[in-house]
Amino acid sequence: MVNVITYAGNALKGKLGKIAYMDNWLTNLPSLTAGESAFKVTFDWEEDIGVPGAIIIRNEHHNQFFLKSVTLEDVPGAGTINFLCNSWVYPAHRYTKDRIFFTNKTYLPHETPGPLSKYRQEELEVLRGTGEGKLEEWDRVYDYAYYNDLGAPDKGPEYVRPVLGGSAELPYPRRGRTGRPPTSADPNTESRIPILLGLDIYVPRDEKYGHLKMADFLGYALKSLSQDVVALLESILQQTPNEFKSFQDQLDVFEKGIKIPHTVLFEKIKENIPLDLFKAFLQTDGAPLLKYPMPSVIKEDRSAWMTDEEFGREMLAGVNPVIIRRLEEFPPISKLDPGTYGNQHSTITKEHIQHNLDGLSVDEALKRKRLFILDHHDSLMPYVRRINTTSSKIYATRTIVFLKEDGTLKPVAIELSLPHPNGDHYGAVSKVFTPAHHGVEATVWQLAKAFVAVNDSGYHQLVSHWLLTHAVLEPFVIASHRQLSVLHPIHRLLHPHFRYTMTINALGRQLLINADGLLEKTVFPQKYAMELSSVVYKSWVFTDQAAPVELMKRGMAEKDPHSPNGYKLVIEDYPYAVDALEIWSAIETWVKDYCAFYYKSDDMVANDVELQAWWKEIREEGHGDKKDEKWWPEMKTIDELTQTCSIVIWTASALHAAVNFGQYPYAGYPANRPTISRRFMPEPNTAEYEELEKDPEGAYLRTVSNKFQSLLGISLIELLSRHSSDEVYLGQRESPEWTADSGPLEAFKKFGKKLEEIEDNIIERNKNGKWRNRAGPVEVPYTLLFPTSDPGLTGRGVPNSISI
Repeated sequence: MVNVITYAGNALKGKLGKIAYMDNWLTNLPSLTAGESAFKVTFDWEEDIGVPGAIIIRNEHHNQFFLKSVTLEDVPGAGTINFLCNSWVYPAHRYTKDRIFFTNKTYLPHETPGPLSKYRQEELEVLRGTGEGKLEEWDRVYDYAYYNDLGAPDKGPEYVRPVLGGSAELPYPRRGRTGRPPTSADPNTESRIPILLGLDIYVPRDEKYGHLKMADFLGYALKSLSQDVVALLESILQQTPNEFKSFQDQLDVFEKGIKIPHTVLFEKIKENIPLDLFKAFLQTDGAPLLKYPMPSVIKEDRSAWMTDEEFGREMLAGVNPVIIRRLEEFPPISKLDPGTYGNQHSTITKEHIQHNLDGLSVDEALKRKRLFILDHHDSLMPYVRRINTTSSKIYATRTIVFLKEDGTLKPVAIELSLPHPNGDHYGAVSKVFTPAHHGVEATVWQLAKAFVAVNDSGYHQLVSHWLLTHAVLEPFVIASHRQLSVLHPIHRLLHPHFRYTMTINALGRQLLINADGLLEKTVFPQKYAMELSSVVYKSWVFTDQAAPVELMKRGMAEKDPHSPNGYKLVIEDYPYAVDALEIWSAIETWVKDYCAFYYKSDDMVANDVELQAWWKEIREEGHGDKKDEKWWPEMKTIDELTQTCSIVIWTASALHAAVNFGQYPYAGYPANRPTISRRFMPEPNTAEYEELEKDPEGAYLRTVSNKFQSLLGISLIELLSRHSSDEVYLGQRESPEWTADSGPLEAFKKFGKKLEEIEDNIIERNKNGKWRNRAGPVEVPYTLLFPTSDPGLTGRGVPNSISI
């Protein structure tokens, strides 16, 4: 049985009530969904028991159950009291302390009714754990570890990967600790569980996917990531050329599907996947086919992705719109140490671009803020030599674009750079390419854009997406559970924005970013991928992740009290930035209203013991490699608190949505955003250059990702770009009783209405033909920051949290 013990407490007294038992299974409640049950519990009431503040649950069954909520009705003097539990309760023998659940009333630490304070502190101690031993599925412990579980040295030297975090050379945010034993070959590397047990990797049980999310994830993971499916793709391509012959050949993947031979492996997959999933996975009427949805970028026009206008537009409205910056000096200069890397300044000259600036001189274009750069030079150059020892063949790139009078961007020069063959200290060897639209020169220009797209794709996946949303937020998730009680207002504010993040990060370490994982198979840095992201983390600044600050840092926005939301954009038609500033402003207003309800003065922030412990742990433990940075807020004022919480919510919701859910719409067609380049730019008077003249499409496709890499990449981003059926979006909560405080409820309602206005604004902007960058030549309206969505591959929707 499940023993239910009431604990009643107010400011004066507290008392344990008598044990009560679940009975009377209720089957007719309209709010129940599939898999849910409701029971009635009757409590004996005593006059002096006071108002209930917490309940203690004991599970005497052999199996765990998920406790969604407990509602006490007709409580004398209090009416209805809600306990939002949303937690797995394991058999009592698995715990050293009984499970306790608090009401939805919120208290700052010093305001907590005396009898509850003890339980408040004990619960936090349970969640912190002891820091020792292997953690099991029933453990509820949140703790930190380095990224020392990516390699598998016991399998051989090719599976060795460096530890990320804990050193000045390779700093990194901390991940959730699992406590698995070290490998035999390297005591500093944590052992890994078998790939097939990936879903069993430890995260605190309440962080794991709910049953609806898990059903969705398992279904599409089987299609996208199953090792059997990877093997099936390899077996198919062993029987056919591993190259696309033409762009139409690549289009056929979506228009016709891929015929699958009846092999033993095919029959194994067919037997192990449920029938309804199998039908979605493979079309079986006639010859079995592997089918992928049509990516948005080629739905309306099969070739518009190749235009220079679309190439420039995707810097502002594509899947990675957070890299382009205003060019403030010409030629571009490098910040790499010249003592180590020699002269890395750009070799692009005024003569290269002057004729493409619509009558302006270079100096005039700079002064009028009409020149911009997509710069993947300094971040990649230190790794180019090593990466090029693998099957990847890349350049460090700089791309200069010009802002035309109609608001669109025109690429005017691309610089491809390699380290000097005689050594890094000799500087870069660079070539500059300019637009051409006829003959072999047009194919060369298209290839130059492809090398840029490869760099942007890899940097997007490793830095803009993984590092700057998934990885940097995990320490906040951990610290919030370790230091902020569920009774704390900041825990209650931030908790929805942490939903499932630890789970998807753990699965990422198990399947995607590990040695020989899917990311290494499909993105150009290969075995150097995570190490490269660690080097970029050296320059990470938490406060720069605020949307307006980040835009100003790139020279794309300026403070202006007369402009909407207080900022003027340098490129007025910058779809990501326009929508981002609206959502940022809405988040910031909501957080200010919420925090003002609980904190009436700066001293209340400075004297909040849980809040100060939380902030100290984030800086010194979760982001311990950055603990000495001067930019960390001191967390002594209401303004510092609201800015911090706004950045966390923005990063978990809108920023992640902007860089994640457009992956399949834009990169699902591999030619548009290839992720690997396999050979260098052909030189004139060579066989490869002659190939460009005779077979330009084939030459392009043989330079970028091959068929296997492309299909695997398509499968991966199809999974990452989907919304699950149980998604909770920005401005929504899982339960309307998430707090008992009327002020925050009213502020949250206002926040929801503001987001509805933003949806209307986005629709109107997308309809207005004045804004050419909203849809572009490919006719894909910019909806990545549209707050709500239906399930599936929609290309819109801002979930509360990083959940995929």
